[in-house]
Amino acid sequence: MTKPFNVILVGRSGSGKGTQAEILMKKFSHFYYLVTGDLFRALSKEESDTGKRIKKILDEGGLPIDDLATTMWMHNLAYNLNEDQGLLADGFPRRLPEAKSLDAFLGFLERLDGSFFILIDISSDEAYRRLKARGRFDDNDEAIKGRMDYYEERVVEVVEYYKKTDRLITINGEQSIEDVHKDIMEVLKNDKD
Repeated sequence: MTKPFNVILVGRSGSGKGTQAEILMKKFSHFYYLVTGDLFRALSKEESDTGKRIKKILDEGGLPIDDLATTMWMHNLAYNLNEDQGLLADGFPRRLPEAKSLDAFLGFLERLDGSFFILIDISSDEAYRRLKARGRFDDNDEAIKGRMDYYEERVVEVVEYYKKTDRLITINGEQSIEDVHKDIMEVLKNDKD
């Protein structure tokens, strides 16, 4: 059986990853959608030691230790991703070790070849403007600055890793939502032909 294709969306906070993922979910019925930010936000509501620490980190705009993020999405996928589903990943990998772990995991599932690594590219100024307008509970000034700094310090390494391995597909995220979607569809369509 041929495995369904996977889409891994990376980009700055506010780049529109979630918006594009929602559109793709409506267009393709085979996706299992996983947002690591949602996993952490859910964990931050727990009264456990880990939950309380995660809440503090999220409030400050940080990201938890590498291994926890990897463990959470890997556990979730191991228990929930079916053979006839493609992975639609939003917000991970965010660190180089995570990207390598994702490669290994997709390789284990024999899905690496059918994966699209798409960067929705926006400037830091545009990201800040969008995040201020969005106003989610974890979008205060300190948290936004923390996420923007983190992107430069860590996520750029992931982008460079996919570039070096000739797998990065860059989409201009400063276009309209419709045009960003159109560009993503072109990439998916051209590869499927």
